Amino acid sequence: MIFYSIWGIILFIFGLLFYLFGFWFLYNDFVLLVDWEFFSLISCSFVMTLLMDWMSLLFMGSVLFISSMVFIYSYSYMGGDLMSERFMYLVLLFILSMMIMIISPNLISILIGWDGLGLVSYCLVIYFNNIKSYNAGMLTILVNRIGDVAILLSISFMFNNGSWYFLYYNFYLYNYSYFLFLFIIIAGFTKSAQLPFSSWLPAAMAAPTPVSALVHSSTLVTAGVYLLIRFNFIFSSFNIYFFLVISIMTMFLSSLSAMFEFDLKSIIALSTLSQLGFMMSILFVGNITFSFFHLLTHAFFKALLFLCAGLIIHCLNNSQDIRYMGALVNHLPFTISWFWVANMSLCGLPFLSGFYSKDFILKYVQFSFFNMFVFIFCFISIGLTVAYTMRLIYFLLFNYNGLVSYASYEEDFFMIFSMIFLTIFSVLAGSFLSWLLFSIPLLFVLPLWCKLLPLLCVFVGGFIGYCLFFIKFGFVVFKFYFPSLFGGMWFLPNFINYMSFNVLNFSFYPEEFINSGWGEYLISFSLVLFFNFLGKIIFVCQSNNFKLFFSSFVFISLIFLV
Repeated sequence: MIFYSIWGIILFIFGLLFYLFGFWFLYNDFVLLVDWEFFSLISCSFVMTLLMDWMSLLFMGSVLFISSMVFIYSYSYMGGDLMSERFMYLVLLFILSMMIMIISPNLISILIGWDGLGLVSYCLVIYFNNIKSYNAGMLTILVNRIGDVAILLSISFMFNNGSWYFLYYNFYLYNYSYFLFLFIIIAGFTKSAQLPFSSWLPAAMAAPTPVSALVHSSTLVTAGVYLLIRFNFIFSSFNIYFFLVISIMTMFLSSLSAMFEFDLKSIIALSTLSQLGFMMSILFVGNITFSFFHLLTHAFFKALLFLCAGLIIHCLNNSQDIRYMGALVNHLPFTISWFWVANMSLCGLPFLSGFYSKDFILKYVQFSFFNMFVFIFCFISIGLTVAYTMRLIYFLLFNYNGLVSYASYEEDFFMIFSMIFLTIFSVLAGSFLSWLLFSIPLLFVLPLWCKLLPLLCVFVGGFIGYCLFFIKFGFVVFKFYFPSLFGGMWFLPNFINYMSFNVLNFSFYPEEFINSGWGEYLISFSLVLFFNFLGKIIFVCQSNNFKLFFSSFVFISLIFLV
């Protein structure tokens, strides 16, 4: 178990170094391409190129810093696990795959990290070895395989260009560029769980809570956003309004589903899905810096949310139903205080880290030239975020049912230590990064009502959350009928699972045809099918001879009459 602390310290030091280098690269507008030659054979060189710029370095610093806190947290959380070393090595492989994906400037090396994320995430989701974990892991890896195939097809479309480097061909428009654009978006949508690939993200909550904190903050789900940020220049040549609508609907539907969810980890997972739709929408609106800014700020408070939720679940005998919780501020004062800070940062309360990125993005949306649909749904989704957050805080902090006895766990040193650093970044990272990323102050000249509209949505959303779930009477239809529709994201997960099952069944026939060979399948097997069909006809005739004789008599009589 001591290796958890050692790796936590190592990752923290490297994360701090990457952050400092990222700020230095940003200040000097510096980009470094490192060619790492494995070996040279005749005239062919096997080289891996590493891209070091301010974006990759800051992102790697965030990933490593959050990973270090997760490792220190896991020292206590996974203390009773018999396979804790296996868990540690899996998480290290997960972080390594993300590092490879971040610093790769071409699609071949991106695919190495991309596939590594998919395979290791499957191993982590099925870590607890039960039926729910197996089903969630299979759904996760099958959906992510769609993105892997899209990356492979993108590699094939870039094959004729002489290089797979996205740095060189973002400005170049060639015959198959639309297909490259389409496959890159499909890959990003599957990894970041946008519609219609959203069902795997809440299912992946079967993984241990430290893994969920890592996945939902800075690794697996943010890989799709990061890929689209890197390929952003190709978007300017095509109409992206359809994909903008999809990302906004992802944000809206996930926020609406979180209003009716009672599983603590699922609520936070749906909030991650909402924030991913928010990042994608501003990316398609046209500003990659705002999208990356929100990606960095979101990582810290989302990791803090999951770590606090993990300790709450740990202390309540592994119960995740928020209806059985209540008055936890009396039992876990530090954890609930930091949970409150993370939730307020998620809501965009002024002067916390989430406020800076969300405020910039909403003001930029008001300056964009898209229609009223985009404008309205962005602000409605912000209000719904505050509404389900207030509902969650009400169930955890104020309401008391006493249905789950408080276990004899406590806030130990390692958990508190990891949460303190993430709390500091959840408060200060937004202002700190906004001063560094935007060296020239951004001035949005808007009317007063437009300027105050984001804050108005925050307060109205909080009031709606109070009204719907604090008042005991009324809203019977809203609380008992609508959850089946809105709580299930308009039945989308059920539909995706149904489609996946039927596609798997359909794939049996092509697989059988390929394995058998066309001669055996079309000649030998067709004769078997033909005789089987004849046998069924004879069986029907022998079993229904009286009906057949009578119907033939009636039929012949009609012919004679005519």
